[in-house]
Amino acid sequence: MEKRLIELSRTACYRNVITYSDFLNLNELNILHSLPKDKLYTAYVTFGGYDSAERQMAAFLPDALSFSRTGKIDSADLGFPFVAVGIVPLHEKFAQALTHRDYLGAILNLGIERSKLGDILIEGEKAVVFIDDGLSSFLQEELRRVSHTSVKLSRINLRDYGYSPRFEEIKGTVASVRLDSLLSLAFSSSRTKLSGLIEGGKVFINGKLMTTNSCQVREEDVISVRGMGKFRYKGIVSHTKKNRIFVLLHKYI
Repeated sequence: MEKRLIELSRTACYRNVITYSDFLNLNELNILHSLPKDKLYTAYVTFGGYDSAERQMAAFLPDALSFSRTGKIDSADLGFPFVAVGIVPLHEKFAQALTHRDYLGAILNLGIERSKLGDILIEGEKAVVFIDDGLSSFLQEELRRVSHTSVKLSRINLRDYGYSPRFEEIKGTVASVRLDSLLSLAFSSSRTKLSGLIEGGKVFINGKLMTTNSCQVREEDVISVRGMGKFRYKGIVSHTKKNRIFVLLHKYI
């Protein structure tokens, strides 16, 4: 993966065109963000269709584009080669309660590779999937059923699409704002068990792999745990008389 990312950056530099990766998962995004600057030939921007998307494409920018802009680059202007497709039941009356696993399995069963798919968002009986533009028509033509539910698909204009993740508020006290303490609060599990997840390379902060339990988390950091979910650390609410810290988390649901 590291060699592939470097090659995409090299192509953008020497051909003077924007080059794009496939959708990158958390591990792959961490590899990209961890690459020394002297290994890449260009700057890059990542985008997954909405703020805080977990799976994102990388766009490697030739110097002419990088230097012609001031301030933050608008990801929506970079022509990322993916689209959003909405999936709804054909007959709501007979629709099942479908899960992320149901949608993902149905799409992969069509022969579409995981790297061509971004996040799958579920909003009630509707789902939105981000998919490589070259496969969007195929998906719309071939996907007729998810589990036992007949479905219909339609393309969504990314510029018109807005998504605000749903979350539950979690409040509680911790001894410190260390990573393992916040994980224990968010997932109602022991610090010992969660430490194994950190050491096993399953925990990320803002897309970067964390391998130390004692990492101090900052306000608005997003912590993702593969296979368990993610939450945003909102900050300290107050201190208790016993000098513990009362914090607020937003756990995505």
